[in-house]
Amino acid sequence: MDARRTVLTLVFVVSLFLLWEAWMKQGASQAPTTANQPDLSQSANKASASAGGVPSPSVALDKLAPPSGGAAAAGQAPGDSASKTGARVVLRNTDLALEIDTQGARLVGAVLLNQPSSNYEGGRVRLFDTRPGQEFEAQTGLVGQGAQGKAFPNHTQAFFAVPLKSGQDAQRTVVLASESGGVKLMKTISLDPSGFKVHVSHTVLNTGADPVNPSLYLQLMRSGNPPPGESQFYQTFTGPALYTDQKKFQKVGFSDIEKGRQDHVKQAPDGWIGLIQHYFVSAWILSNQAPREFFTRRLGNNLYSAGLIQALPEVSPGAQQTHEALLYVGPQVQRTLEGLAPGLELVVDYSWLTFIAKPIYWSLEQLHALVGNWGWAIVLLTIIIKALFYPLSAASYKSMAKMKAVAPRMTALKERYGDDKAKFNQAMMELYKNEKINPLGGCLPVLVQIPVFLALYWVLLASVEMRDAPWVLWITDLAAPDPYYILPVIMAATMFLQTKLNPAPPDPIQAKVMLFMPLVFSVFFFFFPAGLVLYWLVNNVVSIAQQWVIMKRVNGVT
Repeated sequence: MDARRTVLTLVFVVSLFLLWEAWMKQGASQAPTTANQPDLSQSANKASASAGGVPSPSVALDKLAPPSGGAAAAGQAPGDSASKTGARVVLRNTDLALEIDTQGARLVGAVLLNQPSSNYEGGRVRLFDTRPGQEFEAQTGLVGQGAQGKAFPNHTQAFFAVPLKSGQDAQRTVVLASESGGVKLMKTISLDPSGFKVHVSHTVLNTGADPVNPSLYLQLMRSGNPPPGESQFYQTFTGPALYTDQKKFQKVGFSDIEKGRQDHVKQAPDGWIGLIQHYFVSAWILSNQAPREFFTRRLGNNLYSAGLIQALPEVSPGAQQTHEALLYVGPQVQRTLEGLAPGLELVVDYSWLTFIAKPIYWSLEQLHALVGNWGWAIVLLTIIIKALFYPLSAASYKSMAKMKAVAPRMTALKERYGDDKAKFNQAMMELYKNEKINPLGGCLPVLVQIPVFLALYWVLLASVEMRDAPWVLWITDLAAPDPYYILPVIMAATMFLQTKLNPAPPDPIQAKVMLFMPLVFSVFFFFFPAGLVLYWLVNNVVSIAQQWVIMKRVNGVT
């Protein structure tokens, strides 16, 4: 069995599968939804009481309608009114510009100032957004009712600005307040001088005559559409993700939420929840160990929410309490994410090969620290991996060399027996036996290496460090396709050379297919990130060098 032919066929089939999957997902994401009202029939369950006696919340988050542009919600108390949008407040540091709508004190804009992209208006990556089809917000509020049955302040109600205290930076801090149902809620939203952490504190003041037992919810609302610029030739995950010590890292697809089939932890004393997309993540993180309830819901109109609810201790009349939370909204830089919360670095999606991909990423990171260029780090890592697998590759190429040596005799057998496949196969196996050739000898060693190279593929595809990372000359962004298609063309040439080094298939049709294979793959790789094409190109070049040397040594085959 020809190892190279087997591997190329496998990759070809996988590529076709990925194309089919991308097409199906695109069609699903464009399917219209008929619901105009939120489908939150699954009310939040009661969270377990904490050891400190915190009462379990009886929440009714399903009574809160999605903002839908900030329109008045069904859950608002009678007589309350809200305009579609309020005033906008912008906070800014060196890395992040955050836009807050006073209608609900919602975070409706997040521009990553150090992440350029031509796929977004303004030339910078924008996560939170209000434009149709790109809706993405962070919302918080209280669940429960107080005096006269009025709902506590939530993300559907109007907030007003509160003067800052002495020493607070107006460029990076805002305090917004709203009062309803005998409760005043003050949200303090602030940024560090740099970075992508948003500090959000909620101060609950009981202005009524009776004790209150509110619950706090923190959620992210997003459309089900893929992020701008998503490739049609490979798919990355977009949707909710959460982490708990109980079940570790879990992803929840929008399609599962749409069908009501989401399967994830509902209650836990720890953990975070967020929404991830290629290269970026937004996540709510709590530092306390109090019980919390996780939820994912379909809101209708291709809108979904993911969040958590936490019961607050009883607040006596005239008393207040403050709840601290952290919202991260930025790139998936693993070293940064590891320091924020357990398991947050797992949002860098390496698929089912994470256990192999993480050591590969560590190696790539160390090489980058050595050479200072991600492109050269890819080249060095590919060479190192090929060197480590050289014994397996040598066994494969030796078997292929013997196969090529007997290729003329195989052709003669094909001509002798014609269409009699049974006699041809019998004669072929006899030839293998006499020449001591294992037909699987060229295939199995290569198959062992496939998980490692697939893991490297996912590392290069998922690592945000590749964005805007230059290599040489015209390659200025390893995460974008080669603008002049030079790397894909060179890679196609190396694949064509490899087919010439391999033994020719006895079947003429199969031989023609193998000759066209490089052309087909070069078309695919025109649209792949340059970093991935560079990896495949270096892998091919090293493989050709190894194969040529080994085949020259075995029976003088060149």
